[in-house]
Amino acid sequence: MNTTEKVIFEQFPYWEKAIGANTSVEGAELLVFVGCGTSYNLALSLAAYANMSGRKAIAVPGAEWQSRPSAFWSDWQATHVIALSRSGETTETVAAAKASRKAGAFVTAITVEAESSLARNCDRLVTSETHPQEGIVMTVSASLMVLLGMQAIGQPIPGSIGASARKLANALDAVLPTIIADRSHFVFLGGGPLFGVALEGALKLMEMSQTMTQAFHPLEYRHGPISLVDEKTAVVMLYSSDQKEAEVKLVEELREKGAAVIGIGGPGDVGLPIDVDLSLTGLLVLPALQILGERVAQARQIDTVSPRHLTKVVKLA
Repeated sequence: MNTTEKVIFEQFPYWEKAIGANTSVEGAELLVFVGCGTSYNLALSLAAYANMSGRKAIAVPGAEWQSRPSAFWSDWQATHVIALSRSGETTETVAAAKASRKAGAFVTAITVEAESSLARNCDRLVTSETHPQEGIVMTVSASLMVLLGMQAIGQPIPGSIGASARKLANALDAVLPTIIADRSHFVFLGGGPLFGVALEGALKLMEMSQTMTQAFHPLEYRHGPISLVDEKTAVVMLYSSDQKEAEVKLVEELREKGAAVIGIGGPGDVGLPIDVDLSLTGLLVLPALQILGERVAQARQIDTVSPRHLTKVVKLA
């Protein structure tokens, strides 16, 4: 067991410590979730969850919000920016936070580094302890930022969520050797708040295993990308309870074309049940997607402790 694998399966006590933290954000006409890389993927899901809960929200990459915020929103006084960064040192995110405050917006920082630059350049800090051995690949900290972000928009997190997430990760891990064998093209499908999670699953597998990955809204996949599906394709379907019938039909079509499908929350070549509703699915599935990336990397004999071309903190000169 390498360090990445160890950290993935040891993340749940850190969830327990973060559950119940007073992180709620109030006021403002618009919530703007800002992040880069993994943090932007998480921002997309959190913004969708916020909208579903009755808040008005968008997600914007850090560099875009820093350089051209008027392309997304113009009333700074009615804006609450929620900046996500594991390290709190990501150049674009820190710059976006500074620019937002200067323009008159309220800024909340979600990070696992309480002494970081982002923590020093926000109006409110939301933080939680992460696994000390987490390396370059974001695993525990990604889950924690989703958990903290969900609580920030008013979503209660049950104490049982860690056990449910561990159960799902173990169940997927048990079937992966067969399902990933001889597959070199991985597709992640998720709609609504699960689209950002699908993007994150694809990013994790790509950076961990140097494998070609894609992510789409489920029904969008028919509109062109489906032309790539063959016997080398593995699909992860993150089922949504409100669109399950249509997603099941898509999975049947993909299997007919040769893809092996991992159905999380619904049928596939492997179907894995989940015991939470859509409001918590985005958090629940993250460890399972992380272990998928690790197992594909191991199959390709790639060390995820030192992934190629990546660093733990992205700083621009």
